[in-house]
Amino acid sequence: MPVSIKDVADAAGVSVGTVSNVLNRPDMVSAESAQRVQRAIDELGYVRNEAARKLRVGVSNTVGFVVLNGQNPFFNDVVRGAEDEASRHGIAILYGNTDEDTARERMYLDLFEEQQVRGVLISPYGDIHPRLERLRARGIRAVLVDRFGGASRFSSVSVDSVAGGRLAVEHLIETGRRRIAFVGGPMDMRQVTDRIAGARVAIDNAAEAIEFEVLSTSAMTVDEGAAAGLRLLERPRREWPDALFAANDLVALGLLQSLTVDGRMLVPEEIALIGFDDISFAGAAAVPISSIRQPSAMIGRTALRILLEESDDPESIPRQTVFPPELVVRRSTAMP
Repeated sequence: MPVSIKDVADAAGVSVGTVSNVLNRPDMVSAESAQRVQRAIDELGYVRNEAARKLRVGVSNTVGFVVLNGQNPFFNDVVRGAEDEASRHGIAILYGNTDEDTARERMYLDLFEEQQVRGVLISPYGDIHPRLERLRARGIRAVLVDRFGGASRFSSVSVDSVAGGRLAVEHLIETGRRRIAFVGGPMDMRQVTDRIAGARVAIDNAAEAIEFEVLSTSAMTVDEGAAAGLRLLERPRREWPDALFAANDLVALGLLQSLTVDGRMLVPEEIALIGFDDISFAGAAAVPISSIRQPSAMIGRTALRILLEESDDPESIPRQTVFPPELVVRRSTAMP
């Protein structure tokens, strides 16, 4: 029976990972550990399986995909687009949902690094660049999804969220709304701050004075949207906004749930409502919700194509692919 890497690890009194590092990344192992492993290799007559090694480090048929919020149908559609493209290349996708949790994000990236995937697609939470640089040093390329890469060393595929925020608020202003509130968060998410920035551009360009406020939530979920709506209804009626721009459609659905008073829906007669993403539930809501559409499946397909190209050509130059957003008008923003 051939000697395995585990046999070497047991003989040397180290972990399997340490043996792997001695064989593939000796600079990451102390001299003492390296000597113990090498002695065990010599004594046991271990011979590396070169075919398996090449499969792991060069032509793996798996790609890791880390998404920001697995409960959001937008990300489900993005992953589906990536899977459709991956199947054309004989690639399988390993999926991880962080739920906007940095610890879970690190866990999935560590797992994908251990699995030596061909590359990683990631919709990141916070500054992920140092961690991705570590993956790059291991020969694992990464592409940012739903996050503009800017001048970074990583390619990205996203929608122009600033333009989307501007479109949303321009539409609200055109329908006669003058007291607008943005609802969403957390505020350390680039998508959120970009959409607010776009809203402010529309307000600065408006011919009339527009009142604008930001109502922060701890997450972009239905529950957080509903809670924000109830907080609004606690105000005196004269202090209600006449329009709400939700950071995404899940928040918009939660707001819609809460904006029912004495059996009467306040949307759109008293409060207009627009979301972002244009998930299928937005158009199917009790009051169909206007939204800013992102080409979700196209984002996933494009990101997967770029990742495979970069894994085949490590010298390729990072590219930033930005799709334009599209305004989809439904009943929730009808003229008052």
